[in-house]
Amino acid sequence: MTSRIDQILERIDALHAELDEEIAKRREAFRYRLEHNRVRFEIEALRRQRAMRVRLRTFLARANPWHILTAPVIYSLIIPFALLDLFVTVYQAICFRAYGIPRVRRGDHIRIDRHHLAYLNALQKLNCVYCGYCNGLLSYVTEIASRTEAFWCPIKHAARVSQPHRRYAQFMDYGDAERFQEGLADSRRDVMRRNSPD
Repeated sequence: MTSRIDQILERIDALHAELDEEIAKRREAFRYRLEHNRVRFEIEALRRQRAMRVRLRTFLARANPWHILTAPVIYSLIIPFALLDLFVTVYQAICFRAYGIPRVRRGDHIRIDRHHLAYLNALQKLNCVYCGYCNGLLSYVTEIASRTEAFWCPIKHAARVSQPHRRYAQFMDYGDAERFQEGLADSRRDVMRRNSPD
């Protein structure tokens, strides 16, 4: 018997598949394809992109002064982000092996490909590399954290959580003491079985 939560998750999966199909159609419209995870634009598409690029000098001349003044604050975060990346990667390399949890692949989360867009100037490309890394890193960390939570404490919170990770829907209800031990064992089996190791 499929639970209502399982039905909702199946609908979410179907919507993700539909979204992927729509994005694939956009690839055709913008005349690029992926070959072995590398972006390949048609020559004419590249020519049009280059024609639309705003030169760096013009870009900086038009920039809001506050954007320029706050840039060092934004870029200073690379230090804690890099440390987070290092510590979480080491954590999962050691602990996930010990627990039997399949490791999370960084490449499934951290995508750095926007610098291939010819309509971006050098600073815009740098910004896109930075954002791709930082947001991808947070996705990577969230996946590692969700597998850890599913292994150690798969219990929903009493209050609503805004945009919880995918495993959260399968967690045990808050206050369900009778089901806790069995649910913990089920959750551990599920997290160890569902994910493929890198």
